Amino acid sequence: MDCYTANWNPLGDSAFYRKYELYSMDWDLKEELRDCLVAAAPYGGPIALLRNPWRKEKAASVRPVLDIYSASGMPLASLLWKSGPVVSLGWSAEEELLCVQEDGAVLVYGLHGDFRRHFSMGNEVLQNRVLDARIFHTEFGSGVAILTGAHRFTLSANVGDLKLRRMPEVPGLQSAPSCWTALCQDRVAHILLAVGPDLYLLDHAACSAVTPPGLAPGVSSFLQMAVSFTYRHLALFTDTGYIWMGTASLKEKLCEFNCNIRAPPKQMVCTHEFLHEVPAASEEIFKIASMAPGALLLEAQKEYEKESQKADEYLREIQELGQLTQAVQQCIEAAGHEHQPDMQKSLLRAASFGKCFLDRFPPDSFVHMCQDLRVLNAVRDYHIGIPLTYSQYKQLTIQVLLDRLVLRRLYPLAIQICEYLRLPEVQGVSRILAHWACYKVQQKDVSDEDVARAINQKLGDTPGVSYSDIAARAYGCGRTELAIKLLEYEPRSGEQVPLLLKMKRSKLALSKAIESGDTDLVFTVLLHLKNELNRGDFFMTLRNQPMALSLYRQFCKHQELETLKDLYNQDDNHQELGSFHIRASYAAEERIEGRVAALQTAADAFYKAKNEFAAKATEDQMRLLRLQRRLEDELGGQFLDLSLHDTVTTLILGGHNKRAEQLARDFRIPDKRLWWLKLTALADLEDWEELEKFSKSKKSPIGYLPFVEICMKQHNKYEAKKYASRVGPEQKVKALLLVGDVAQAADVAIEHRNEAELSLVLSHCTGATDGATADKIQRARAQAQKK
Repeated sequence: MDCYTANWNPLGDSAFYRKYELYSMDWDLKEELRDCLVAAAPYGGPIALLRNPWRKEKAASVRPVLDIYSASGMPLASLLWKSGPVVSLGWSAEEELLCVQEDGAVLVYGLHGDFRRHFSMGNEVLQNRVLDARIFHTEFGSGVAILTGAHRFTLSANVGDLKLRRMPEVPGLQSAPSCWTALCQDRVAHILLAVGPDLYLLDHAACSAVTPPGLAPGVSSFLQMAVSFTYRHLALFTDTGYIWMGTASLKEKLCEFNCNIRAPPKQMVCTHEFLHEVPAASEEIFKIASMAPGALLLEAQKEYEKESQKADEYLREIQELGQLTQAVQQCIEAAGHEHQPDMQKSLLRAASFGKCFLDRFPPDSFVHMCQDLRVLNAVRDYHIGIPLTYSQYKQLTIQVLLDRLVLRRLYPLAIQICEYLRLPEVQGVSRILAHWACYKVQQKDVSDEDVARAINQKLGDTPGVSYSDIAARAYGCGRTELAIKLLEYEPRSGEQVPLLLKMKRSKLALSKAIESGDTDLVFTVLLHLKNELNRGDFFMTLRNQPMALSLYRQFCKHQELETLKDLYNQDDNHQELGSFHIRASYAAEERIEGRVAALQTAADAFYKAKNEFAAKATEDQMRLLRLQRRLEDELGGQFLDLSLHDTVTTLILGGHNKRAEQLARDFRIPDKRLWWLKLTALADLEDWEELEKFSKSKKSPIGYLPFVEICMKQHNKYEAKKYASRVGPEQKVKALLLVGDVAQAADVAIEHRNEAELSLVLSHCTGATDGATADKIQRARAQAQKK
């Protein structure tokens, strides 16, 4: 225990801090760190160094070098800086390097030195130049704060959604503040700055003077300040050599001590990583002469390995106090805060030993700690260089850690972690393989065929992997043919087609859309082709795709009639062209002359199509239209657009019988149809005298039963009886029943000896009035059966 606590340093009476070396940095620095701009990313992230940052003593011809290392000193990238002078470096939450230049431009680089994008902090910053800058982190993302040569502050709280804010002016500020920093309080970014002995807090609306509580007297200047990573605590270094520490809100003092240094430090930061407070569980177990349950359990396990009876004594002591569960939990918790695997194992063995004597200790915490420590030890390895603490790992989450491994192109390790933790494929292995594939397509020294084959062999039909996304990345890298090959493995046409259109492979997109059978997708491609190709090429493309042509015709019928006509003309489809002109004659033309002209065009098209029936019918319609116009001119009334039958009926109803008969002769209306038309019209007029004359004009081609039916429909039994007597024998019974003469109908049915007619009459016999008739039919039936 004594050796283990040798690097513990007390802070007051209630806490210990410890510091230990994570890595022996093996980087090859050609210049001193003090001569470089340095930025280390939080959560065990990479370190960026910009060598030779435009120092006056350096030759102007020597270009600065930007180096990026892992936290263990492994080189990740190195590039010559070819842009303007850099004032500050910093890392975003996504591990992108932000380089703030003197002209206010911010250049963004990836972990491997790849340029991502750039943005400007505004014209005012450009004009006044940048004196100093800070990169800070908020819950919205990563922000940039700028101090300009005009001694004004400009900031953006989220560089991912850039919104610049010019902070209020500080009264009387004629030179740069002695120190300043960015704070984030209540979801709002602030600037805290020192001007001599005064502190000012800037927000978006005002500049407020603030005073740290309990500050030692005699302070004439603040030389340096630092805010904790969580923005909850603040440290101020004064010209008296005192360091004041308190809450960032400046409402509470935590402590103040004299460091006996008056010169301003080069840098002052707040840290909780690796130089950190010894966790309570570790302190309870390892402090000298500790009798905590965890300490006793650890000793018991060690004595058990030595086969000493002291193990039983320690264990009994814990059990008698009822603290065995607490002891196990302390050992598990302390193991999480240890960086040395040997100490982790020792504590976990103690926890496992204690669990054996508990009946119902839930195993989840022990199992999860073992899993977490195995993951942490893997990423802390020197060759990986991500020295996360257990607390950081829990805050970061496993998904973000996997993203960071992917960002470092450590795909095998990321996949091993996913498989070890048994993460769902969509969240784990599939996602990592998709990232690997996106990186693979950037390797331009490998042929398209080899890359596509390698990706397909590795991914296969892995669920959650989108080949279209990988193809989109390939297209973004300028590898169009590779993107097309990758799309061949994409099973969803809805994902293939949009990218093919974006790549201007519209004809291939049309083929894929047709193969899918999705009409909406086909329409999407057709509309894109229509806008992309000239009219002739567009129509030729359609001719090679019958399904697409059919769908486009349907579209044109509702949206673009003229285009539909052009399609029929190009295909010499005279039949459809004739039908088109027929529809157009009624849909678009109101004048009779224009309608007749359109019908004439239709008739010509039908003749070209060798459809003489349609051509003759169209010509008849033209004649009918001309005749209807003449009838309207001569007789008045509404004739136009009536059918031939309705025209005849209208003439009869108007009393123009001879005109109706002439029209029937001109258009060769059959006699049966004409008689039906005239019969119906005269009955509607209730012109019974004319109807009777008409019935006697010649023998009726439709018989006389229709006369009976029409009269009864008009509720005229008297007239109906006139025609019932003239009905032929085969329809006589029906006619008599229609006029209500059941008795006579029975006589006729008995005379005809027709069973069907007898049954029909019998069904019409009702009540006492028809009782005799019914008996008569029954007797006739009986006599017929005897014979």
